[in-house]
Amino acid sequence: MSDGNRKEMKMLGGLVGVFLVLYYLPVEAARFQGAVIEAFKLAKWYAREHVLLCLVPAFFIAGAIGVFVSQNAVMKYLGPKASKWVSYSVASVSGTILAVCSCTVLPLFGGIYMRGAGLGPAVAFLYSGPAINVLAIVLTARVLGWQLGVARAIGAVVFSVVIGLLMHLIFLKEERAKAAQAQDVYVGDDEKGDRPLWQVALYFFSMVGILVFANWGKPVDTAGLWFVIFRAKWLVTAMFASLLGVCLWRFLKVRPVRIVLAAIPAVLLALVFPGYPVLAFAAGSGGLATLTFFGGAELKDWRDQTWGFAKQILPLLFAGVLAAGFFLGSPEGKDAGIVPNVWIEALVGDSPSALLGLISGDAGRVPGWLALIWPVWTNFFASFTGALMYFATLTEVPILRGLLDSGMGQGPALALLLAGPALSLPNMLVINSILGPKKTLSFVGLVVVMATVTGIVFGAIVN
Repeated sequence: MSDGNRKEMKMLGGLVGVFLVLYYLPVEAARFQGAVIEAFKLAKWYAREHVLLCLVPAFFIAGAIGVFVSQNAVMKYLGPKASKWVSYSVASVSGTILAVCSCTVLPLFGGIYMRGAGLGPAVAFLYSGPAINVLAIVLTARVLGWQLGVARAIGAVVFSVVIGLLMHLIFLKEERAKAAQAQDVYVGDDEKGDRPLWQVALYFFSMVGILVFANWGKPVDTAGLWFVIFRAKWLVTAMFASLLGVCLWRFLKVRPVRIVLAAIPAVLLALVFPGYPVLAFAAGSGGLATLTFFGGAELKDWRDQTWGFAKQILPLLFAGVLAAGFFLGSPEGKDAGIVPNVWIEALVGDSPSALLGLISGDAGRVPGWLALIWPVWTNFFASFTGALMYFATLTEVPILRGLLDSGMGQGPALALLLAGPALSLPNMLVINSILGPKKTLSFVGLVVVMATVTGIVFGAIVN
């Protein structure tokens, strides 16, 4: 069969498949209709809660990495030939600074990987960014118990290093070729311009500060340092935004009058609508984007790099969010996804009795073989399901509290904590566009397998 005929047969097969799906689509079923609504509810919630405050700053930071950070600098600290101690240490603890979710970390990951970072350190950063969040770990210990909090903290750091090293070893041949190519291509690449390192550091410090404090979550306790910071988060964010304006003026030579004009709408909205800080944040983001049209080549490159990440990542994220909402529901929905919550709760419980009750109506005697494999199954299912679900920063804790109250075991709870925040269906789609299917499947597989094994061991220890 010629290539042309194969192409036509594939097209015919695709059309037949779409026809069959549409022909048998259960649109009359109440659960299907509810799942469709949940998909759009999750997409609406995601657009309101995460695009402006999380993704927009992350895109600007990722674009800045491509413009203001030289490939030599990335290769020196995170490249294939960099010191493993330095590169993995930096990557594995990055989450203590970046309180980001599995989607917000993607532009940052793409930025450092495309600038020449080795696969191992880049993947360690990809995992640790959402997983090692100090506030999330503290909240886990307070709400779910100190055992889960400590286990999550240790597991997340160890996971990031081990998964990064394993990815490096699995694709060692490609990494060696990348290192050799980097030595040939970048050996004469000087640092970007003659800007001192402290200027670049201050510039990124201002943008990371905006990202971190604009997304500072409300703690459970209404007292203590975390809550004080939460109450002042928008004031602190404004201070970092002012620092960014100074950097644009002093380092990138943007005229002060243009910076002031770009900031006026944000300031006015903050004063007129103090209860809606997102409006001021959106105006400030628009003002920053406008400033990139009135500068030199660096600002143009920054705008182009930022837009490049946005148009590559956003369509995949929204498609993934719709799919996640359809299958598992939105945070506000109760048992509204196409997969009933009662089935998920039965599949991660300490005992298979609940599952047997759903299947046969008899939750009595449990077969010996089922009791033997049950811990393996529950931890694997928790890891796999957590990898598909979307967890915004800190939302995994109350969700897990509900599952634990419904009978979920401690081992599956830890497995979900180690797999869920670092992965999601939208996250996987974007990683695939950056790394390709082979590396993406390897990364996801390593996370799921390691979370499963860790959950089994932890469950055996605490039970």
